[in-house]
Amino acid sequence: MFLSALLLGLGGSFHCIGMCGPIAFVLPVDRSSKWRAGLQSILYHLGRLTTYSLIGLLFGLIGKGLYLAGFQQRISIAMGILMIVAVIFPTNYFTKFRFTQPLYKMVGRLKKSLGTYLHKKSNTALFIIGFLNGFLPCGLVYMALIGATAMGDPISGALYMFIFGLGTSPLLTGAILAGNFLSLSIRNRINKLIPYFVVLVGVLFILRGLALGIPFLSPPNIKLQIDKNVKSCVPSDDSNRIKTKSIN
Repeated sequence: MFLSALLLGLGGSFHCIGMCGPIAFVLPVDRSSKWRAGLQSILYHLGRLTTYSLIGLLFGLIGKGLYLAGFQQRISIAMGILMIVAVIFPTNYFTKFRFTQPLYKMVGRLKKSLGTYLHKKSNTALFIIGFLNGFLPCGLVYMALIGATAMGDPISGALYMFIFGLGTSPLLTGAILAGNFLSLSIRNRINKLIPYFVVLVGVLFILRGLALGIPFLSPPNIKLQIDKNVKSCVPSDDSNRIKTKSIN
């Protein structure tokens, strides 16, 4: 399932150019040297990946709670369906609800902090810019977090988000080094393909939850199989002794 994180990152990186591109274009890197600018951009990406991994750790922990509650298959199916449903509904659907207002206030503070560090030319500033950038609202990140939750483990959730972030990095690095190298019409055409990537990842999670016995794609739920066979592991003689003691 980590492959789905990479696919989502690579396919959605064109969306990232539209959302995070303006930040990438004005990063305080030394553009007089492509090598130096490339190395400095790594610090920016490390900041983003750190944020994504921390958030993935949290959502993976939530997924683990659901996993321990016995919802390991259902959570994968539910997260896949949620991904597909999120593509169907328009992005501005939730803006009419009041619970988004605190989010807008937080985003305003983040942008203010970003503006401060964008004027500082230091390696620390580049890392902090990436770290803060990772907290900015993004529909694609939300989709990745759904996947991290479905992993059912905090470490796997963090790794899922880390791989997703890696997938978005190459194209963003190109934006940092070359500027706005994609025309608006090309970006719009590519953005139309992103929902299909999200649906594909959603289908993969649904197949994973169905446990159809397909290697790598929909493996059987081994945990449930073990639980069913636990009783068969107890020798019949021992079980009879236990019953005799309980009668006495």
